[in-house]
Amino acid sequence: MRMHYLAVVLWAALAAASVRAQDAAVLKLPQDIEFKGPLSGPPQTVVLYGDPTKPGLFVTRVKFSSGWKDAPHWHPDEARTVVVLSGTFYFGKGDTWDESKLQAYPAGTFYSEPAKAAHFTWAKDGDVVIQVSGIGPSGKTFVKQTN
Repeated sequence: MRMHYLAVVLWAALAAASVRAQDAAVLKLPQDIEFKGPLSGPPQTVVLYGDPTKPGLFVTRVKFSSGWKDAPHWHPDEARTVVVLSGTFYFGKGDTWDESKLQAYPAGTFYSEPAKAAHFTWAKDGDVVIQVSGIGPSGKTFVKQTN
């Protein structure tokens, strides 16, 4: 009987954990995703999951307006991946802007960024939307440029 009681208690605990996990599910339909920021100029962002400023998994989307250049910078995330959802995203590695290092990443491209790896980007040919997943806390540190 005691074993039966323990099995029931264990089953109840697992069921409660399952319900909590289901309650934590996130659903964002396209019409529910609202980017924040100006319509042109600096990138617009939306947080889809988690909080990039806190420890733990997060997912964001970033929309770059046509022509936007993002100066050399790096992110501290211990794990960070990016998917290009639309447009062609130009990505270059290094501490200084160098157009010869830019590679075209078309929609559908997946890539990862090592922590603190300096890079620069350009929405050269039109608007670009990327989806970033990472382990926070995240941030963005621009590389000081010397002229």
